[in-house]
This record gives sequence, structure tokens and C-alpha cells, in this order.
Amino acid sequence: MAASNDQTSKKYMVLKPDEASLIGLIRFLISGNIESKQFIECLRVKKTSLKHRVYIFFSIFIQNVLQFAAKPLSVFGSIFELWLNLLACNGNFCLFLLNLLRGKVVVPAEGSADFMSFLGHFDRRVELDKNIKPGDKKYFAELSVMASKIAYENKAFIKAVVEDKWKMELIGEYDFWNEYQQKYSTQGLIIHDKTANPDMIIVAFRGTELFNADDWCTDFDLSWYKFQSMGKVHSGFIKALGLQNDQSWPPTIDHDNEKPIAYYTIKEKLRKLLHPHSRTKFILTGHSLGGALAILFPAVLALHDETCILERLEAIYTFGQPRVGDVKFGDYAKEQLKSYDIKYYRFVYGYDIVPRLPYDDDTTLLFRHFGPCLFYNSLYEGKTSWCL
Repeated sequence: MAASNDQTSKKYMVLKPDEASLIGLIRFLISGNIESKQFIECLRVKKTSLKHRVYIFFSIFIQNVLQFAAKPLSVFGSIFELWLNLLACNGNFCLFLLNLLRGKVVVPAEGSADFMSFLGHFDRRVELDKNIKPGDKKYFAELSVMASKIAYENKAFIKAVVEDKWKMELIGEYDFWNEYQQKYSTQGLIIHDKTANPDMIIVAFRGTELFNADDWCTDFDLSWYKFQSMGKVHSGFIKALGLQNDQSWPPTIDHDNEKPIAYYTIKEKLRKLLHPHSRTKFILTGHSLGGALAILFPAVLALHDETCILERLEAIYTFGQPRVGDVKFGDYAKEQLKSYDIKYYRFVYGYDIVPRLPYDDDTTLLFRHFGPCLFYNSLYEGKTSWCL
């Protein structure tokens, strides 16, 4: 089905760091005209202020630095994770040396249920809090944060945790195709919790991976697309979710099973899971970049008038979520959440940089958070804030 005018971006600004040179960036700082710049693709955007140009300069510069370091960063991350898993499988450093001398080193298999990511080693908890039962006020918040946490792990690890430890059904874990990056750069998982009443489906998006330069480039990017009713939306997040190459969001697309698109795949999975069971509901969650996808997903559902699915959305829990769109997007999202009685909880911890990205000093750029923030300081003291 073709996209309507309301589902196609008629105004956008997209940064192309790979086509920028240092001299070109310096010239850009001097000139207010952005239409003629090779490293900026724009439609119906002609000029911008000096302050805005400075932010664009640093956005492109940082993205180029990240891409330059992408391979060594990835290699370092792989070696570091292997080292952490070697220590974990052998007990500790001293036992590792002893096993090495004895020729009995236990080498973990990457991709196995025993192999954890850096974040997994940073916080090894995978069990749900036994003191928080289904029906408790904190239950779905806890389940959401744990689902967002294990979304960073490999498929075998996720399966073992969900099915063996949580005793829930793992509907699937997915690598989604990004049409713009031409790679499988969006990940997510779907869990069915049948212990809750009513039973609940949890959709969790993976967030920014520490050693993945593409993820960090997405967070630092200042590009955007504007949609008539939805407002301006961060380009990296909307591309990761499934924006088509012609800058459109058609309600349906021809499916390619080998290149699943996040939005369309999850929407159809939810439709099939929810349709036979009138009481089943679902939750969206994610950490960092995953949180951005979690709040953007229902906004696109509303753009397509997917009332039957939105009526079954219980809540959205995001953790360390970056800014997703402008004030109009925030107003649009708030209106849809209120219309369908969807609860939205945005958690921020301490001095986490990601919720403050893309950077905005409240006067120059367009990205804004909306709704209250549940802020926790380094002592885990919580308060509600409207500032972050």
C-alpha cells in the first residue's frame, strides 16, 4: 500500500558525514546556505544560524571520528568481551593462570548461553526479583528493565534466561534490516509473560552498544525528517525502525523474510499474537537507543491508524532514552498516549549522557523530551523531573 502525503516526509535535513571534508566543514561555518553543501541533503531547508552550524559541524566531526575508529573499537570490544568471559568461565584471574599452566583453560564459545556482553558482566543479574510478584505495581517496570538488559545479549543467552530462569515464552529475538545502512543494525526481542493477569507481551529493543560506532553515530546525529501530523523526528531512530528509502512510511510493504524491517515485522507479530486473545496486552521497552525506538513505535502506529493494536498497548518503559523529536512530535505523542490511555515511564539515571543527546540548549536545535522524567541519582534516590 502506497504512503499518503501525511506518511511521507516533505521536509528534511540529513547529514552525510562520509562526504564531508575538514575544509568543507570550515567553509560551511562561514556560509549560512546549506543547500549547496555536498554533505547535507535537505529539502525545503535553505539557511541556518551560526550556532546551529556549529552544532552541525561538531555532529559531523564526531561521527567521522567514530567511523574512523569503528574497526579498532569493534576489535577491542570483541577482545575485551572474550577476556571477561575467559575470567568468568575460569573463576578469576588467579584460577585462569593456574588453568593456563595446567593446560586446562576453559574457553567460552562466543554466541553460547554462557557468553555475556560487556554490559552483562558489568551487571550480572538476570533473575527477576522474587519479592515483586505479578500484580505488584513495580512488576512490569522490573520486567521491562530486565528485558531491556538482556536485549544486549546473544540469542542463546536470551533463550536460556527467558525460558529457564523466567519461565516465560520467548516468541523470538530478531536482527532487523536497516534500508539506509544496508545492514542488520536493529535488534529486538518479544516475550510472552503468561503469569501476569492479564497475560502480557513484552517487546524490547536493544540499545546503544558500547563498542558499536554506528550506534553512537546515530545518537550524535542531528539529522531529521518532518511529517505533516507527527512533526520532526530524529533520522537515525526513524531509519532504524523502518523508514523507507523514499522517505515514506507506507502502512504495509512487501515482506522480505531475509531482510525483516523492525516496525512492520513487530506490528504483524503483535497482530497475530493479540487477535486470538481479547485480554492480552503488550508493553514496549528499551534502553538508550532502544528506548527511542520504543516511544517512536506507537507514534508510527498512530500515523497508520492502527487502533486495534494501540488499544492493547498497556505501557511504555524507557531507560536512558535520547531525545526523539521536536515539540510538535512531543505534542503528537502525548495526544496519542492520552487518547489510548497508554502509560509512559521515562527513567534517567544520574549523569547518563544519552538522555541529553542530541544535545540541545533549548534555544538552537529542535529535539525535546516530553512528559515527566523519573530521575534517579547515584544513590538511587528518585524524583520526578521535567528538565531532562
